[in-house]
Amino acid sequence: MFEFDQYLGFLAFLTILTIGFWLMIFLLTFVVPYWLIGNLREMFKERREAKRAELEE
Repeated sequence: MFEFDQYLGFLAFLTILTIGFWLMIFLLTFVVPYWLIGNLREMFKERREAKRAELEE
């Protein structure tokens, strides 16, 4: 069925595919939401500080 070289290539392909799959899952479930929530918090904090500065003047 497979020669040994083809078997190693197939295993390498499956390994890379699996690593890529889990990396995308990690990025989409943890990194991207963390980045978006952090940016939104900073944006609201800046707006709040700008309103405070405007009211103090």
